[in-house]
Amino acid sequence: MAQSHQYGVALVTTSSESEAEAIASALVESGLAACVNLFPIRSIYTWQGQVQQEREWQLLIKTDLQKFDQLTAKVKELHSYEVPEIIALPIVAGSDDYLGWLGSSVG
Repeated sequence: MAQSHQYGVALVTTSSESEAEAIASALVESGLAACVNLFPIRSIYTWQGQVQQEREWQLLIKTDLQKFDQLTAKVKELHSYEVPEIIALPIVAGSDDYLGWLGSSVG
């Protein structure tokens, strides 16, 4: 098992499956993500002082954290939300094979 703080998982939520697919495709095609998983989710959050409940799509984006600023810019360019969720968590360990693939995919 290799240790790697260079790679991470970014999380982005969208309002629809089609928006999630468009953002995911753009990130992979531009080399900003090695892989993006899409999940339907239900979110409860506060927006403009009101508690909201929405069905959303969660993007789980595997990336090189050195490209996070570029990834953020691309998501904001394509996203419909005024303030989209764009956060990253480091991958602290992973298999050598997987991390090697991830690195070659976003390199």
